[in-house]
Amino acid sequence: MQSIDLATTPLRELNSALQAQAALTNQTEWEILNPKGAHAIAVGLDAPIEVTVKGSTGYYCAGMNKQATVKVTGSAGPGVAENMMSGTVIIDGDASQYAGATGHGGLLVIKGNASSRCGISMKGIDIVVHGNIGHMSAFMAQSGNLVVLGDAGDALGDSLYEARLFVRGSVKSLGSDCIEKEMRPEHVEILRDLLDRAGADADPSEFKRYGSARKLYNFHVDHAGAY
Repeated sequence: MQSIDLATTPLRELNSALQAQAALTNQTEWEILNPKGAHAIAVGLDAPIEVTVKGSTGYYCAGMNKQATVKVTGSAGPGVAENMMSGTVIIDGDASQYAGATGHGGLLVIKGNASSRCGISMKGIDIVVHGNIGHMSAFMAQSGNLVVLGDAGDALGDSLYEARLFVRGSVKSLGSDCIEKEMRPEHVEILRDLLDRAGADADPSEFKRYGSARKLYNFHVDHAGAY
């Protein structure tokens, strides 16, 4: 395992080393010490490597991740795993605002709580939150899955497109065009797989599914005068 101490190594040097890893690298395990809330740790990775950050991070940790597995043993600031393409990001603690924003793929696991706008404009990413999420989560979410084992705040799924939202706890309010939907067998299987991959001990039957009513973004000829 390659260990890098941010108390003595500049962040730019760390990220350059991680980004330089090729698809067939021999150095597959990395450990980052003393992050001390630094921003943009382990961003832009594109290799099947494992990176463990020993402590909490600031803005945009693991942003634009591709292929890599990044684990944060503390909490993460705003925008963790923003625009992620593939791979896995695991946060042992809490995540601040807009976790997983615009993510195209991969799996983001938050073992604590997530703040507001979790999964905003998600485009294929899977997000599993073991705790609660804040208001305006999954705003304009286009595709992918958001799983919440706890409660959801106000305006869940506002202006939702085709992402699937699974919530075990209570929902304070639903956003525009977001409705509760039937939990069909295929959704149970999708949810079961995500819970297993995220290490979440929960029964899929305890969850409700929410999705788009498809009235906000579809053109209705009878309402043409309103456009």
